[in-house]
Amino acid sequence: MPATLARDTETPSSPPPSAGAQALAWRAGFARLGDAFFTRLPPRPLPSPQWVSHSRDMARRLGLDEGWLRSAEALEIFAGNRVPDGADPMATVYSGHQFGVWAGQLGDGRALLLGETAGGYEIQLKGAGPTPYSRMGDGRAVLRSSIREFLASEAMHGLGIPTTRALALTASPQPVRREEVETAAVVTRVAPSFVRFGHFEHFAYADRIEELRTLADYVIERYYPECRDCPSTARLGGNAYAALLEAVALRTARLMARWQAFGFCHGVMNTDNMSILGLTIDYGPFQFLDGFDPNHICNHSDTQGRYAYNRQPNIAYWNLFCLGQALLPLIGEGEPAHALALAALEPYREAFPAALNEALRAKLGLAGLPEQDGDRPLVEDTLRLLATERTDYTLFWRRLSHHVAGSTGTGVSDGPVIDLFVDTAAARAWLERLDARLAGADRPQAGLAMLAANPKYVLRNHLGEEAIRAAKLGDFSALQRLQAVLEAPFDEHPAHDALAGFPPDWASTIEISCSS
Repeated sequence: MPATLARDTETPSSPPPSAGAQALAWRAGFARLGDAFFTRLPPRPLPSPQWVSHSRDMARRLGLDEGWLRSAEALEIFAGNRVPDGADPMATVYSGHQFGVWAGQLGDGRALLLGETAGGYEIQLKGAGPTPYSRMGDGRAVLRSSIREFLASEAMHGLGIPTTRALALTASPQPVRREEVETAAVVTRVAPSFVRFGHFEHFAYADRIEELRTLADYVIERYYPECRDCPSTARLGGNAYAALLEAVALRTARLMARWQAFGFCHGVMNTDNMSILGLTIDYGPFQFLDGFDPNHICNHSDTQGRYAYNRQPNIAYWNLFCLGQALLPLIGEGEPAHALALAALEPYREAFPAALNEALRAKLGLAGLPEQDGDRPLVEDTLRLLATERTDYTLFWRRLSHHVAGSTGTGVSDGPVIDLFVDTAAARAWLERLDARLAGADRPQAGLAMLAANPKYVLRNHLGEEAIRAAKLGDFSALQRLQAVLEAPFDEHPAHDALAGFPPDWASTIEISCSS
């Protein structure tokens, strides 16, 4: 995979495989911050649980034996029916801005943090029952949304996009009411940390500065130790909290570049849904673009289009500004502190477009070539061409990759690419520009690099919907097949070509909302 799209999720070390739950070897992590940050409580048991699926890769990273992961003991643990020895389940408290409006106290309303493993991973059960932060909710997750989160977590990881992970998915016949009566499920989520921007906002808005400092010092010590002594810190007057803000801004910029490059829409970029580690977190009304529409709104609840695809980078910056506001009491007082916070945020404005340009150059086969004056216009005109006809985003890039990979430059068949457009003359003129730009390159090698940057498979809405419909009937095989190709989305998987085709007409009628 090209360096522009490589993973940078700060993966903790992986322990050697073990027979079972003892591999998790729980240790004090977030729990050592104190009772102001969470409420301890056990998960609520899930009746008659059954396995739906699990991630072999995540199990390996945790040191869990796959055979044990299919056991009755594991099922009880990951359904929330048994607390593993040494775990310390808790729901954390945070606040946040939702759709641009201060929402006050929020918190883990249907998720319980079991604790942190010796390998440095936090493990969380989502859908494990009500907590003090459920806000009159039932604390449950439904099978539909749990399937979407499980698949999305592993699909994003397969694409090299920083994300929380999903270890396991369990289901139950227990009825849960949403817009209609559905059935319950629990997703076992994994990340180095689930700390959000909203955790900082919670204490800052309540003027609880000591707790705010405790949280910031914990995050710096555990995840950003370089903020205590690095060139960035010196540039920011030796202020570790301003350096933390800058480090988070840079990770967020890289995350946004990858979202945009792969056509990913999050749908609910509230500050409580923003990871302090620059991970994609909380998969609700997300979507990968079918046709390329920069103004696409994937969340049916987002009536104002605040979180439209093309607004995501600016919303991320707005959220970072909120994080900066929360950190101000630690950065300092008065105008000097404001100036430091703004200086810490400023690199985002350069880092995001630079990272996106690099990613798009890789998608066009230009990553190994010295940049020329005409490259930026070529990148911009590519997106403009796709937007004009709302060309299928994933199919375009994959077909273009094959066009370059299988060519020698002269007399190359451009049919599969041109066939995606109604205005074939405009498409052919654009493709001739790209071919001319690649004239001096090793085209087959450039094409192979493009195939490693442009996936064949993404989690389109209709694919998720088909897996959900089958799962509701007790058939999890469609989900597991889809999971297998999404875990290696750049490979061909010729037996599953149907999962890489155009979306059916009915896909445009799928509506996803904040309840998804």
